[in-house]
Amino acid sequence: MTPPGWYPDPHDGRYVRYWDGSQWTEHVKAAVAASGPPGPVESLGPGGAPAATARVLAQLERERAELAAEIMRLREEIELLKSELVETNDLMLLQEVGVYQYAHPLNDAVAYQERLRGLQEQIKDAIRDKRAVSGTTKWAINGSAKDGAKMVADFQKLMLRTYNNEADNIVRTLKPYSLESAIERLQKLRATIKKLGAAMRIDITDTYEALRIQELELTADYAAKVAEERERAREERERLKEEEAARRDFEREQARLEKEKAHYQALVAALVHKRDPEALAAAEAKLVELGHAIEGLIERAANIRAGYVYVISNIGAFGDRVVKIGLTRRLEPMDRVRELGDASVPFRFDVHALIFSDDAVGLETALHQRFAAHRVNLINPRREFFYVRPEAVRDVLRDLRGDLLTFVSAPDAVEWHQSENLRRAGATIVTGAPAFTLDDLSE
Repeated sequence: MTPPGWYPDPHDGRYVRYWDGSQWTEHVKAAVAASGPPGPVESLGPGGAPAATARVLAQLERERAELAAEIMRLREEIELLKSELVETNDLMLLQEVGVYQYAHPLNDAVAYQERLRGLQEQIKDAIRDKRAVSGTTKWAINGSAKDGAKMVADFQKLMLRTYNNEADNIVRTLKPYSLESAIERLQKLRATIKKLGAAMRIDITDTYEALRIQELELTADYAAKVAEERERAREERERLKEEEAARRDFEREQARLEKEKAHYQALVAALVHKRDPEALAAAEAKLVELGHAIEGLIERAANIRAGYVYVISNIGAFGDRVVKIGLTRRLEPMDRVRELGDASVPFRFDVHALIFSDDAVGLETALHQRFAAHRVNLINPRREFFYVRPEAVRDVLRDLRGDLLTFVSAPDAVEWHQSENLRRAGATIVTGAPAFTLDDLSE
């Protein structure tokens, strides 16, 4: 006789398993043949389980079906929310940013400010004249049309305030590259307001939405124009600084030559009285030489197109496939190269060529045109970096000049090579602080 609670194991009929009333347990023992009249047997459900098990399984099946329906509903709700979501992640927007196109082209930032002030007055007028939000005129509360109209008006104010708060917040944080995302965000807010106010037919009017979108466009245009003017001003300051440095160089050199000329003039006057024809001839020849040098210096200072075209690179900062092609009017062009290799870059620039030309402006322009398709910065042509190897610049210079004397194809880049050797060796780096190794940087 099988004891109460023990039933044939649904997985192996040679055994019996204990059923605790709600589930199978881990207690199993061999089945014993009945010796005598069979006792009462509890009815079994599907799969050999007792009827209680069948009821539990049926309940589980119902719960599974309900959960499946809930999952489906939640998925539909997620899809709906995704359709209403506007992606405003700056990094994602920047990865897709193109060349900014002005929606309302104006001459300068001041013109945009004036246009924005006029537009903001139109926005205020639309709110004051009740042309910003619409709503039903047929709404009653407990039969009172007056109370219904008041409720509609209150909800209109609430919805419009929500819309304006969001629009103002978008304007405050707007960047030119996020304009499309900002407009989409505002349009979806309007759609949400329309959905919430559907019973009272509350909606932001097309006219008012157009005004707020135009405000976004003008704000983005203004920000882009300010950035453009700021960059131009920075470049102009850099140009004036370079010209001022060149002017000081010329003045110092002219002062030195004039001082040396005065010295030889005094020497010539003294040698006339000493009757030393050989020394006098040498001093007079030096005076002529100094006169020519001063005249040449004055002519060069007056010729704003004269100067040095330089071809430089910085492997440690930009790799071995980038060169900078620029111009300087300094008497000592390496002064300019050293300035470019200041603390703003990790290593000094290496010089591939320094070419003096009476028309350095024309030579630089010709080089820039030859490598225009290889510019690193395709937006700002005043950034003079190019994705080319030095050898390619050398070949073009030969075509343009024909008398290229020296050109260094392989830069020294001493500090960069030393740094790479230390990095590969894992050597200790010594600074003002206690020494540490490169492995420490990853901890």
